[in-house]
Amino acid sequence: MGMPWPGPEVAREAEQAGVGAFCAGEFVDHEAYATLAEMVAGSQAALVGPAIAYAFARSPYAHAAAVRQLHRVAPGRIFLGLGTGAYRINRDWFGVDADRPVARMADWVGAVRAWLQAENGERVRFSGEFLTIDADVRAPVLGRLDVPILLATVNKRMARTAGRVGDGLIGHGLFTSTWWKDVVRPAADRGAAERTDGRTGFVEHGWVTTAIDDAAPERATRDAKRMIAFYLTVRTYDPMVEHHGWEGPVSKVRAAFATGDTDGMADAVTDEMVEAIAVCGTTDEAREMLRRRRLDDALPRDVGYLAAPSFLVSWRRRTAYARASLPLLTDLQMSVPT
Repeated sequence: MGMPWPGPEVAREAEQAGVGAFCAGEFVDHEAYATLAEMVAGSQAALVGPAIAYAFARSPYAHAAAVRQLHRVAPGRIFLGLGTGAYRINRDWFGVDADRPVARMADWVGAVRAWLQAENGERVRFSGEFLTIDADVRAPVLGRLDVPILLATVNKRMARTAGRVGDGLIGHGLFTSTWWKDVVRPAADRGAAERTDGRTGFVEHGWVTTAIDDAAPERATRDAKRMIAFYLTVRTYDPMVEHHGWEGPVSKVRAAFATGDTDGMADAVTDEMVEAIAVCGTTDEAREMLRRRRLDDALPRDVGYLAAPSFLVSWRRRTAYARASLPLLTDLQMSVPT
């Protein structure tokens, strides 16, 4: 199992407890590859990678160059998780095109892989609908790297694309048993049947919203609810909402969000939603929730990241949640890909 990067001090404790992977997302106050460099320096043997880096915010060249540099320090430990990001973030924050994101992502994967697998003395070539690369790199600094590329997946079209061109997928922290089993895995399997590159070894990573506090379990559950609510303000997740029949609560979440009512957002998240999505409360309650999710095949099959809520949660409390999740290691029996 794994966890989002908790900082080097907690990471040492986590590796000693058996954590096999660390990941990091990114936002306006933290950058994926800067955090990846910190993860490389602050861990010993765990897998490390962005989960995710915004794909279209950088050229394929930039993604590949960062991975190549860090691979020299941590060979065999790096994976690359890419996500499209919301359309308005690409347009309004990054100032880049992001139309037809699923097809565009397939091009980005192909182009990043072309840069990573380039041998010295050969041109780096890729031709797709959105990208054309024809680079003549005369310096002998290349050489094939087989770094896994995983795609952040919410809906079935991206899951299918991950199966067709990626080495795995990264499930969202909102995923439930039925979303994994009815939508994501069947779509990824369809994509895998369409592969033409001969690559094998597809893996599942995914986030699991986790908030444990034996002294204040109600606050931990409240933080998990607030995190779920914040995710559900994004309409990208509407197919998942409809799949579960959660349109009523989610409409209340969005109405509260529109007025800045964060307590109202949390209030709108039902106990049923928390049970299906999160692991929270006391250690014993969280252990039982995790046990039920595991039995229901509601967890990623390869690496699950026990992720502390981050929306309106201080770094200090997130660190406490990370430490509190370590006793669950014996309950999350997952293999870590090599």
